[in-house]
Amino acid sequence: MPFPFSSFPPRTPSEPAPASNPSITELKTRARLGLKALRNGDASILARARAVSGLRHAHPPFWRLAHCLTLAAQGVGFRSWDQARQVLGGQAAREHDAGTFWHAPRCEGLVNHWFANLEEARACLAALHDHVLLPYRRQFVVVSRDYLEALGVSAEAPDWHIARRDLVAAYGTPPWRQMCVSRLRAPLDAWVSTGA
Repeated sequence: MPFPFSSFPPRTPSEPAPASNPSITELKTRARLGLKALRNGDASILARARAVSGLRHAHPPFWRLAHCLTLAAQGVGFRSWDQARQVLGGQAAREHDAGTFWHAPRCEGLVNHWFANLEEARACLAALHDHVLLPYRRQFVVVSRDYLEALGVSAEAPDWHIARRDLVAAYGTPPWRQMCVSRLRAPLDAWVSTGA
């Protein structure tokens, strides 16, 4: 079976093109900058993608934008550019892998509530009024403000309340998109382990 994020669903000619998505635009910009850096001998984008994804990358003989789109996606917790584009574009089905976008090495020492079942995760969220529900791969995690701060995202952002603290239910909505942009703008140490 092909990876579920291998391509966009077909769009009919009468369907309007999707509106600009700031998260996807940000990753495209990072890819373009990364391509320029790689062509100039700076392999920091490659090192960052390795650190976040845990995947090893073969060096292509000639770097292309497609390679750097993949590295940019892996650098924020997705396996591929197609997966990042679909998830951040609000087009992934609930049962698809959401990547590790809403996780960071700094979160590993924190106590959180992990669930394979969405209804159980929502029941936990209802009991913990100061927590937030986030997707993680094909699972769900109910997290505290400490977790959000470890992600480099403000726990006080009004979009959490607009999304009713449930980014699974708010998937694809404007508050969800804004929280994705906030996560993308987090400092580098909110993405990779600092070795401390």
